[in-house]
Amino acid sequence: ASLVGSEMCIRDSRFLTSLVFLAPLFYIAMGHMMGWPLPAFFHQPSNALVVAFLQFLLTLPILYINRKYYTVGFKTLWHRAPNMDSLIALGSSAAVLYGVAALFLIAWHLGRAAYGAGDAAAELAQVEHWAMDLYFESAGMILTLITLGKWLETRSKGKTSQAITRLMDLAPKTAMVLRDGAEVEVPVEDVVVGDLIVVRPGGRIPVDGVVTEGASSVDESALTGESLPVEKLPGAKVAAASINKSGSFTFRAARVGEDSSIQRMIRLVQSADAGKAKIVGLADRWATWIVVAALASAALTWLLSGQVIRAVTILVVFCPCALVLATPTAIMAAIGNATRHSFLVREGDALERLAQVGKAAFDKTGTLTRGVPEVTAVRSLSPGVTEEQVYAWLARAELGSEHPLGKAVVRGWQAAGGGTPAPAEDFEALPGRGLRAVLDGHTVLAGSEALLEEAGAALPPAARAEAEGFLARGCTLIYLAVDGAPAGFCALADTVRGEAAAMLRALSAEGVSPVLLTGDNENAAAHIARTLSIREYRAGCLPEDKLNWILSLIHISEPTRLALIS
Repeated sequence: ASLVGSEMCIRDSRFLTSLVFLAPLFYIAMGHMMGWPLPAFFHQPSNALVVAFLQFLLTLPILYINRKYYTVGFKTLWHRAPNMDSLIALGSSAAVLYGVAALFLIAWHLGRAAYGAGDAAAELAQVEHWAMDLYFESAGMILTLITLGKWLETRSKGKTSQAITRLMDLAPKTAMVLRDGAEVEVPVEDVVVGDLIVVRPGGRIPVDGVVTEGASSVDESALTGESLPVEKLPGAKVAAASINKSGSFTFRAARVGEDSSIQRMIRLVQSADAGKAKIVGLADRWATWIVVAALASAALTWLLSGQVIRAVTILVVFCPCALVLATPTAIMAAIGNATRHSFLVREGDALERLAQVGKAAFDKTGTLTRGVPEVTAVRSLSPGVTEEQVYAWLARAELGSEHPLGKAVVRGWQAAGGGTPAPAEDFEALPGRGLRAVLDGHTVLAGSEALLEEAGAALPPAARAEAEGFLARGCTLIYLAVDGAPAGFCALADTVRGEAAAMLRALSAEGVSPVLLTGDNENAAAHIARTLSIREYRAGCLPEDKLNWILSLIHISEPTRLALIS
């Protein structure tokens, strides 16, 4: 990402500096043809040499700033492997050399007119003729337009390369390691396999490992896309760059440095190097023959017409300005339009390949769904308790919780018009299980089914069957017990976007079959697939699992082009 940023700065400078000198050059050279106002000084034949020399001086900085085209273009031409730079160098050099020759001829004819060496009127006519045939502005325009195209191309790369920087920012720089019984903060590079690491609430996990002590809920959305936090108990695996939401725990480092999950993800993004659009690559491959055709056409035209200006014109026309400028401009326009719809395009070639896609693999969280847990249902398990009472008790109990699911319950209660719930009289978080609170003198438990069973408030068979129905649809449940008896539960899920179904139907109508790839569990994945009529899905996928599945289609037997939408 830093290399792309540096390249953008260099090309910014080259393009803007070229433009500064091109603007007056173009105005002086073409102003009379465009009807632009010019001082009388520029129209007098006696000043033609000064005006021509001024154009030459304005061209020199543009040539120097863009000298790379000449060093690369003539070097490859010398080694008989010309490329696009060779065409640029040939076309702009021909225009400059012709202009220099015209400059000398203007001086020659002015001298003859001044010293009476010929007919003064005829000599001044020649001065006016050559003053109109300088073509310095053509060379400046060629180089500036090509630089503009390169600048646009670099900008299209730079926008998405920022994603790599954001990924790097996810990785913690330090870790709290237990050394000789004391917590010591060390750079994450110094963590070795086997180290015991302590993670506090709100902290990022520095390396991959396995929980040895404590419990918490961890937000793994940056790695798996899973919107709901994952409960971590002793023996559970944790991944680098995940966020510890509540509770402290200790884990043993298992994968460190370049082997950690976040570093592997960064390498995946970096491996997708921005490439040229296919049409530009095609031009590079045919550059040798284009150069031969340009030189042959120019030479033949000179021989048949006897006019060198026509040969120079052919070399200038062969200069690939339209290709080098139009392709990045078209790509930038498409990228800009995609960016407005929250899509980042890394390769220009990807835009061309997109038209050939026959299968689209979708990530779930934030793509087909909203990406945040929402309350989808509240059920009462006690004849004397209404669903509204269950919801109100849960909202009051969860008001003091830092758990994302608890915050979703409070947010849902407020959105339903319940207002800000009254705080609990007493509150105790039970990491990995739920919470205990006192509401209006009643002891309330809210959390997992295991928490209720520990308190002797096991669910009756009918209630468990109803709860399993929600679990089968991919929901996460928060159970409620009041004074030792089960009172109800709340179902939360990542809800489907309103436009997702219509979008998938339109995609299918275009002949593109959708596939769901998600880090969610099997139940959640199956429910979303059924809801959106997606026939094929894969659950429990890490980013590298999604990549491996895609590669398996490419390398085994799948002839259809595939796009991953995430």
